[in-house]
Amino acid sequence: MRTLVVNNTKAGAADGAIFDFIRLISDEDTEVVVRNLGPSLTTSQALTDAADFDLVVASGGDGTLASVSYELRNTGIPILPFPAGTSNALTTNLLSPTETHALADLAKNMLTLDFDLAEFECQGTTYGFELVAGCGYDATIMSKAAELKQAMGSLAYFHAALTNPLPVHSSFTITLDDDTVLNRQGVGVLVANFSKLQFDLPVASENLPRDGLLDVVILGTNNAVELIPGLISTILDKEHDAKNRMGLEFYKAKKVEVVADPALPVQYDGEPVEGTSPYVARILPGAARYVVCQECYDQYA
Repeated sequence: MRTLVVNNTKAGAADGAIFDFIRLISDEDTEVVVRNLGPSLTTSQALTDAADFDLVVASGGDGTLASVSYELRNTGIPILPFPAGTSNALTTNLLSPTETHALADLAKNMLTLDFDLAEFECQGTTYGFELVAGCGYDATIMSKAAELKQAMGSLAYFHAALTNPLPVHSSFTITLDDDTVLNRQGVGVLVANFSKLQFDLPVASENLPRDGLLDVVILGTNNAVELIPGLISTILDKEHDAKNRMGLEFYKAKKVEVVADPALPVQYDGEPVEGTSPYVARILPGAARYVVCQECYDQYA
């Protein structure tokens, strides 16, 4: 078995756990190639010969996993997400273990399942994402947290949210699947594939990353405090009733275009993007193949 490990050495954890993982999966029948991402090696360059391997291990945070997944979209090459970032929300959504021995067992068992992927286009550049992209308040939090993640870890997201209670209020023109146009005001517009963020917080009431649709969430409030009741009601929603509630509006679409006035900062899977809205997001059904645990397979298959 040939395994390619794509390792982001600048990821939040940076504790060397990936090398313990490599030791655990190594035997006489296994070849392991390690490529460390950096200024001289991009994700695309690291994966040029990915088709020659039986498994690609993506070691890093959600941004690293998103870039590896997008580069390997529609190839059918199995990807094992190795959580080495600050939050690792994709691992949480996949119900994957975080302990190194358990992750090594996943690599040996090779149980796979295909999930939707999404792409995000902003100012002429296209990015892949698995979790959530958007503009406005969420992008502000991600940008502020990026400055503090090395020092504060996951608490950087709380700090960024608490110190930015008055996000920019904007007017939105939102086009769903090229035929439905919504004119709204608020502090942000999110599009989600997997719907759980950091700390297991849900964006939508159902987590359906294999339905071929994006969840669209309009944050139609004047400030961050007004979002709290809507967020709580989403967390407590046991009936999966994604109707509009307390400043939040929910829609589904395969393609979403968002124009904001004034323009707002944007992010995808926790990665701030240079530039501002407008942006376009599209779903790529079944484009990513992940190595998963039995619990994940039972929930989503």
